Amino acid sequence: MLALAATSAALAQAASAPVVELEVDGAIGPATAEYLEHGLKTAATRNAALVIIRLDTPGGLESSTRDIVHDILASPVPVATYVAPSGARAASAGTYILYASQLAAMAPGTHLGAATPVQIGGGGSPLGGGGGEGENKPAAADAETSKVVNDAAAYLTSLAALQGRNARWAERAVREAATLTADDALKQGVVEIIARDVPDLLAQADGRTVKLNGQPVVLRTTGRQVVIVEPDWRSRFLGVITNPNIAYLLLLVGVYGLIFEFLTPGTVGPGVVGAIALVVGLFALNLLPVSYAGLGLIVIGIGLLVAEAHAPSGAFAAGGTVALALGSLMLFRAAGPEYRLSPGVIVVGVGLSLAFFLVVIGAAVRSRRLRVRTGAKALIDAPAEVLRWSGYHGTVRVEGEDWRAHATSPLAPGQAARVTGRDGLTLIVEPEDRSPP
Repeated sequence: MLALAATSAALAQAASAPVVELEVDGAIGPATAEYLEHGLKTAATRNAALVIIRLDTPGGLESSTRDIVHDILASPVPVATYVAPSGARAASAGTYILYASQLAAMAPGTHLGAATPVQIGGGGSPLGGGGGEGENKPAAADAETSKVVNDAAAYLTSLAALQGRNARWAERAVREAATLTADDALKQGVVEIIARDVPDLLAQADGRTVKLNGQPVVLRTTGRQVVIVEPDWRSRFLGVITNPNIAYLLLLVGVYGLIFEFLTPGTVGPGVVGAIALVVGLFALNLLPVSYAGLGLIVIGIGLLVAEAHAPSGAFAAGGTVALALGSLMLFRAAGPEYRLSPGVIVVGVGLSLAFFLVVIGAAVRSRRLRVRTGAKALIDAPAEVLRWSGYHGTVRVEGEDWRAHATSPLAPGQAARVTGRDGLTLIVEPEDRSPP
């Protein structure tokens, strides 16, 4: 009876195991990796029967892609990558994710491929399938590209061998940037299913055998409840700040806020906002492929603009603007359009930086050089007229007010003097011409 009860409980739990659905729409980055990691852990906690990753991506960062592939391969729950809806694509990084999954599916009208890694900095050209013997090939320029492409080809073909898919086409996708439509992908053994929607996918997946951690697993997906796991607040936050344009603007706001606070101590607001923005911006840059040359040029540009505010010459402003613009263009190493700064953002950032330093910081620097108008220090260096004097003490008139005064040398009534200090309600003065009366 105990054995029967345990078996019945296990069967009831298996029958109630849901299908967890995750959705990736956009470039692959740190936020995507964080979201999928959370989704796969949620599926394991709920003892899910299958995880479906609805995928529509133009590509993304290699580091994030490798993290996602690692999580898929380590997942105790089978993963099905489903390129959907119609018109979607699994380009570049999406191809690696699809090949790593235990089950690959596509909707009609979708495509995948173009998995050639883009050379960092955009300078190198991908290795293609063309080129016969006798062609001139710049060996030095292609050496680094060859290493990157060979590594990517080996990585994708190893995933193909692990999941029993077309390894030859996987190599072509890397070396020749080959692409396939859904129908062609099914014919060539790249995907296993073409499904109109998720219910169709579950119906076709039921009863299929996949390899999970090297062991065959039979999928039971008929009648399962589909649970959609949305990104949590951390994944959404990472998705916002790891946008290159947002990270760039946070960096500028942070630097400018701190500079303004240092030049005008006591304003508090710019310093607080600047410190928070700078920390968040640096955290985002740490997750992105930053070029240190570009970051260095931005620092040099800001330094030259600060120098222009202190010593206007025009040369500092011109050099700072050029350095800031070049640094902004070179800030991110990834050549893909998903991780490039928008030209409009660069123009606005450089323009506002120039205006900020020439107008705001310039005014702050000039205000510090003005004479104090209020408070105890306002009387320092003010002209005084001696009214009455005896020995080293007397009365002087300063800005229409009569003050007790003290001097280190005798003065005479009517003599011009100048205030050098203040001791309570007594002024310390000295002769204007520094000569004895």
